[in-house]
Amino acid sequence: MKLILYIVWALFVTAAFFAAVHAARTARRDEQEVASWAKVQATVTGSVAGWTNGGGGSSRSRRFFPKYQFLDAQGTLFAGESDISFAGQPVPGSAIEVAYNPADPNQSRPVSSAPRTTMGCLMPFFAVFALASLWFISVFPVK
Repeated sequence: MKLILYIVWALFVTAAFFAAVHAARTARRDEQEVASWAKVQATVTGSVAGWTNGGGGSSRSRRFFPKYQFLDAQGTLFAGESDISFAGQPVPGSAIEVAYNPADPNQSRPVSSAPRTTMGCLMPFFAVFALASLWFISVFPVK
């Protein structure tokens, strides 16, 4: 029975490792793409309200996705909507930094270190969780 628990643990750790590597590569690729884009100050024009999914047994919470406008290098006005949510409703008229693709200014993203911070916090948490679960399996009273 313990052998089955160890196999399930190993499969879980392997799947989580590959998911983390994939997420890190995706975040790095996006970060490198945005690094070459022009950066400007955008003005928040409003926001779209949404909800977190309440995953992991947590309760759902209200989140806000800011809408913004910015001027490109030629002075043309473009609009966008952030894919990064805020806990509080952003104040219309406030400024946020946005990176946009000079070849296609319709492609824009707010500049944020959230993916890097999330990955930096998630990796040590998962390592401790994996070691704790391995210890738990070793002391679990099943033969």
